[in-house]
Amino acid sequence: MCGAIILLLLALEQPADHAAEGLKALEAQDYAAAEQHLSRAVEADPSDFTARFNLALTQSLLGKRRDAIEGYRKVLSLKPGLYEAELNLGILLVLDKQSGEAVTLLESACRQKPGEFKPHFWLAEALLSTGKTSSATEHFERALELDPKNAGAWLGLARSQIRQGKLEEAEASIIKALDLEPDSRQALLELAAAYEQAGRLDKALDLYTQFPDHAAALERRALLLIKTGQSEQALWPLERLLAGEPDNAGLRLTYGRVLRDLKRYREAAAQFSFTVRLQPDLAEGWGELASVSVLLEDYAAALQALDRLKDLGAEKPGHLYLRAIMLDKMRQLKPALEYYEKFLEASRGASPNEEFLARQRARIIKKELERR
Repeated sequence: MCGAIILLLLALEQPADHAAEGLKALEAQDYAAAEQHLSRAVEADPSDFTARFNLALTQSLLGKRRDAIEGYRKVLSLKPGLYEAELNLGILLVLDKQSGEAVTLLESACRQKPGEFKPHFWLAEALLSTGKTSSATEHFERALELDPKNAGAWLGLARSQIRQGKLEEAEASIIKALDLEPDSRQALLELAAAYEQAGRLDKALDLYTQFPDHAAALERRALLLIKTGQSEQALWPLERLLAGEPDNAGLRLTYGRVLRDLKRYREAAAQFSFTVRLQPDLAEGWGELASVSVLLEDYAAALQALDRLKDLGAEKPGHLYLRAIMLDKMRQLKPALEYYEKFLEASRGASPNEEFLARQRARIIKKELERR
């Protein structure tokens, strides 16, 4: 905050020792003492805008942002257009998410000192927060003309470019910021999300891959690999995530589905079993366990999973079909026929391929039962 605030030093006669002592304490960074002295100076002379300014500055440095905001407002009521007060108040309003009010103050500060970096930078931040992206871009660019080595301005420009869909330009701006401040890599994740939203999944994946230790990036990477048909490559990020969150049922369910898609059914079944132990009411987990158990011909486990789905009130037409298939394979023809018919009644054209097979099997079973 110290770098963002300008200390007002006006060569005016201070009304009392408290103002002078407060200023001395402020310069010595003894902010608690400075606040005490400057508060007394303001009480002694409410019209002393210099003491009020320094009190507001002190309060901002103490983290008392709301008090500082009110203090700067009083300064401007006493001394309208004071550049330092407009700039400092504008900055605090942006930080306090009151950017709409900040815009007018910072525009005035820019007009007063068009060759200064800070008013342009903070006006750009305020404009970006209020959705005025094009104007924000202009002021970020002006700020960078004044200080081309400011990483924060390059990142702000990148954010404004992202919002305008100029993703390659944003990437170039972020790279410039990283050259100046390597710790700013988080901006690449915002860019990755923008590429993902724009449907440019290859670019998003490239960026997420640069964050092997970032949980959210690992998860997005895994999901995009699955989405783009690269299920086997999704295993490593999922395993990395599960090593850190072994009891995350959602992650384990996703991991099981990837194993299932790779036809590693027994491993998938183990993951789905683990999932429903973690979250016994998770219908998706029971459904997946039932399906993969059928593929493994473990009908007892599959029927148990389907019974659990029924108890949860989450039974769907597909589950009726699975039960019918199992009963059919187990040669329990009467209940199999019953469930084929239940499935056909519930599905009503939603699953034409399965309905065709169900009708065929129902006809065959009926004939076989009639011959008995």
